[in-house]
Amino acid sequence: MTDSKASPARTVRCPACGGPSLYASENPFRPFCSQRCKLHDLGAWANESFRVEAEPDQGLDTDSAPPQTRLQ
Repeated sequence: MTDSKASPARTVRCPACGGPSLYASENPFRPFCSQRCKLHDLGAWANESFRVEAEPDQGLDTDSAPPQTRLQ
């Protein structure tokens, strides 16, 4: 037989402030501890504070690329 009890909710570290955060469906902001931390993280992404480093494409030949046209 299987146990029908739900597993206990975990407490994790909030990625924004480092405080404790309940990682369960009762927390609408998970994995964040609050709406403030969730919006702070969203703002950081919107301001491009978080970036993924990339190497420049060495295969692109800029001399033979067609000119870019501007739409008016």
